[in-house]
Amino acid sequence: QVQVVESGGGLVQPGGSLRLSCAISGSIAVIYDVAWYRQAPGKQRELVATVTRGGTTTYPSSVKGRFTISTDNAKNKVYLQMNSLEPEDTAGYYCNADVLALQGIRSRYWGQGTQVTVSS
Repeated sequence: QVQVVESGGGLVQPGGSLRLSCAISGSIAVIYDVAWYRQAPGKQRELVATVTRGGTTTYPSSVKGRFTISTDNAKNKVYLQMNSLEPEDTAGYYCNADVLALQGIRSRYWGQGTQVTVSS
């Protein structure tokens, strides 16, 4: 069994920064790509950052230059550094990991999410 747990959300003023963490644990054989998504009330889920096993990162134009995804492979953790936050970044942020479990099953796992609110 694999668990994904996000943390680090909170209330921040416009222009501020937050760093989200995604901890992946359990019966892990291989972690492939990991992605951060966000979803605001009444809006569709949006992909905000991905990192592949090889370290390649991608971002949509809405966050490029402001958000940075990084990994600590030794700790099976993925981070999302968010700078120059705007009210439009307010959303629930979710980590999604593509994992091969020790049992030989490969699947994508979601965390429960962490709320980010950008407001003065």
